[in-house]
Order: sequence, then structure tokens, then C-alpha cells
Amino acid sequence: MKKFIIYSLILAASFSLPACKKFLDIQPLDKLSGNNFFQSKEDVEANIYDLSRIVFGKFNETHFIGATGEYRSGEVLYESQSDLAPAREFVEILGKNNLLGLLAGNRPWDFYNFNRITDWTDYYRAIQGANILMAKLDEGVPGLTDVQKNQYKAEAAFIRSLSYFIMVRLYGDVVYYTDAFHSTALPRENFVSVLNKCIADLKTHKNQIPWTYTDPSLKGVRASRGSIIALIMEMNMWNAGFDANNSKKYYQETADLGREMIASGAYRLLPITEWATVIKGRSDESLFEFYRSINYGDQNTNTAPVADMFLHYPYKRPEYTHRVSFAYFRGEYMQKLFQDGSDKRITSWFNEDIYADNGKFMMLKFAQNSFSTGEEDANPDNTFMIFRYGGEILLAAEALADLGEDTEAIKLVNMVRDRAQASKYAGGGGSTLKDFIFYERSRELIGEGHHYFDLVRTKRILSSQWSYNVLTSDKFSRGAWTWPISGNALNNNPFMRLNDYWVNGGN
Repeated sequence: MKKFIIYSLILAASFSLPACKKFLDIQPLDKLSGNNFFQSKEDVEANIYDLSRIVFGKFNETHFIGATGEYRSGEVLYESQSDLAPAREFVEILGKNNLLGLLAGNRPWDFYNFNRITDWTDYYRAIQGANILMAKLDEGVPGLTDVQKNQYKAEAAFIRSLSYFIMVRLYGDVVYYTDAFHSTALPRENFVSVLNKCIADLKTHKNQIPWTYTDPSLKGVRASRGSIIALIMEMNMWNAGFDANNSKKYYQETADLGREMIASGAYRLLPITEWATVIKGRSDESLFEFYRSINYGDQNTNTAPVADMFLHYPYKRPEYTHRVSFAYFRGEYMQKLFQDGSDKRITSWFNEDIYADNGKFMMLKFAQNSFSTGEEDANPDNTFMIFRYGGEILLAAEALADLGEDTEAIKLVNMVRDRAQASKYAGGGGSTLKDFIFYERSRELIGEGHHYFDLVRTKRILSSQWSYNVLTSDKFSRGAWTWPISGNALNNNPFMRLNDYWVNGGN
């Protein structure tokens, strides 16, 4: 089993390293044998980057962010006049929650490989790799101080818990373990319990890792204390939506962690005029990202970035196949989000056809990281944002509003709105404030893969006020918000069961 995991990690080297040039010189994993793999600081760092690379591979193998976090509530439509238009209709199939139709095969969008979203194998490869790394660090790695060992364990714990968090939001209940070289078949565990275990685990490592890095090339790329806090906050708020009896505890922890992050001064909201710096990656606003740069030669799957659907010429070339965007957000929805004309996100993140209801729509939010020559036929969007400061400020505001601490919640909301040069929130508290915060997260994080999950955890997916694709309470309770799980999960595990909603026909 040990050799299998090592070889699996070596195989992961087929994905390109994050574009931090100092790490491109690390000894390749295929030069390391099982006997000398954990013999130095460089070996440990190479292993950490491989774990991150494995998780990034799941984002890069399909149109993951859009398919899982943006389209399933029906706000996005495809442009029938776009290039290969039938292949773009998948956004509306997702918008009707017809995942079985999406995955049926022999569809014009099959080249997007959406079936790979149902396969959780690589998440468990990352989890098993993190478990082994932590065990090896406890055994002792030559040349490491206790401070370094604890920091690396914190990074491994972050990747492990991030993998569990992603799986919980996709599949619901998952198999949980933290022991190295695990081989015993286990049943799926209630996802609230899984996330509570992850939260407890991360708390033991949170203060063993720096807030940020003096080397600017590592900001957001390597896990930090801010990364861990953001993940704990996200897991707490997810559990609050499903564990009502303990919701106040989850809200309080989220609010306290948000305060801690803000008080640290380690992160800041960059001016909206410097948005290009944020989306290119490694900025003071980044908490965790999969950093990519076209000009460093990083290779993304062409269809992976969410911007692939929402940009056209001159941001995508050649002109004759990119005269319109493949898809667009409904004009009605955009009107709902951006009623405040003072909001500079309108002009910074979109073209003049923000309400076009057709392929003239463009989301320029992700059009900053472009080729140096500007002539290549590829997406300018490369860095994949996972957590950033603006999103977590608003998550803390949401928790404070749920606790009835409206004054402080409004203060945090206005931090984000001030950066957008939008008018300050001046409304009341209670449900009005909570609704406004939800919309503010939808505005601030549009295209970053959070919207659908916010609808699910807050149960707004049950109301036509919030979603074009409403789930009934019955469908929701039976797991209609999840993804199907690949039948491969049944192999060699007599305790495994798939998601009943999808096994029973998705209705």
C-alpha cells in the first residue's frame, strides 16, 4: 500500500506545478525512491505541492467551478448563436438539475468530461497522501526544526480537510479517516460529523502556521493561517445550515474567526482599480488559490476556467469563433444583483452589456491574466480562487447577522461595498440584513463557484425568490442538491452506498 501511494503521488506530477519558479527546481518525484522520499525539507515541500496538485487536478479536468457552484440554480443560459452552440447547452441542463441527463453520454458536451465530477478517487488520494506525510513528519525528517514540522503538518491537514469539504458539498456523507496507509473498508459517515472532525483537527494546527509569507510568490499558493481559518469558517457555516440545534455555536465560531482574521492585519481588500492584481493571484487578498500564469507556461484544460463561457473577442481569439460568449447570466438576475448604479464592480467586472440577455454579455472579472502577445486562442483566466478575504468578510457578516449582532455585521458588509465604491448599506437589521448579505456574496463572488452552495446551505434553494431552479423540501431531503457518485466507489467496499436520489432516477 505504501508503494502504491508513493507511485500515485509520482503520477500526479503529470499536472504542472503552481507557477512559483523556486519550486520548479525541486528534485522531481520520479527521482526519489521509497527509501529516500522523506529525507529533507525539499522532499516534504515537493510532497505538499503534489497534494495540492492532485486537488487542483479535479478543478482542471472539467468545467468544475461553473458546473458545481454556478449553474445549477438556473441563472445562466447558453447563447444559441455561439460556436458549437449545442455543446454549451449543458448550462441549462445543469440549471434544471438534470444531472443524469448531463451525464448520460453521447451528448454534444461530452468533451467537458462532467462524469469525472462523480469520481471521488483523487480526493482520497490527496487525503491518504496527507495522512502519510503527517505520519512521516511525526517519525522525523532530517534537518527539520519543530517549527517547520508543525507548519508542514498544518499544511497537510489543510489539504486533507479541504478535500473532505469539497466532497461533502458535492456528495453529502463521505468516508472519513486520518490514519496513514488506511485499507479497511468503511461506510459513509454523516457529513456534519465529518466536518466537525475536520474543524477539531484544523484547530490543533491553526496557530502552528504563519498568517502569510514574506516571499510574495507564496501568498495564497501555500496554505497559511488565513487559509485554515477560512476553511473552518466555511465548514461551520455549512454545518449551521444542516445542524439547527447547534447553529448558534457555528455562527459564533465563524464570527470570532472572522474577527481574528481582520484583526491580524495580514490581509487587505485591494482597491477595485487594482482588481487585475487580485485575480492574477498571489495578492494580499488571497487566502488560498490554485495559482496559474499563462506566461509561465502553466497548462490548463481549455474548458476548465469559468471565463471560458463568458468571454468573446477580443479577449478570446480567433474572432470568427468567438464573436459572442458561449453563455450569459440572465439580465433579470443581473438587474437584481446590481441595482445600485454606483457599484464599480459593474464597470470593472463586466462589459457594457451586463443586462444583454444574449452572447454580447461578458464577465471581464476574469479577463486580466492574458498572454503577453494577445494572439493565442486560449482563455485569459488562469488562477483558480478558492478562498479570498472579501468572501470571508461577508461570511463573518452573515454569521454576525444570524447572531443578531447587526451593527457589526453592517460594518463588515460596508467594508466590501466601500472597496466596490458602492453605496453603503443603510437598511435595517434582521431578515432584511441577512437577505442583503446573501446578495452581497452573490455580487462579490460571482463566477467563483460559491453561489449554488450558498443557496443550499441557507435553504434558499427551496424558494423561487432566490432560485430559478427550486428544489422541493422532499427532493432536498433526499439529496437532490448532491452529485451522483461513481459506481467505482462500490468496488471492494461492502459498506458503500451511492446517493439514493440519483440511483432512484433523480426525481
